Amino acid sequence: MPQLHLYVPQEVADEVERRAEANGLSTSKYLATLVEREIGSGWPEQWFERVVGKWVGPLEREQPPRAEDRDPL
Repeated sequence: MPQLHLYVPQEVADEVERRAEANGLSTSKYLATLVEREIGSGWPEQWFERVVGKWVGPLEREQPPRAEDRDPL
């Protein structure tokens, strides 16, 4: 697995370590989780069920008005 290296101020590193520990993760795993969440790989988990699954069709498109009934430009 590739490794990434970065430089951050000491206070940022301290906060990362604190949050990793609070989540029961190693610093490396915590940072990997943040990167994966930010970068993503496809649709968010349960996206279709939460968004598309709520739609009750059918999809209908209204007919546009006749040219002579439209507002002038």
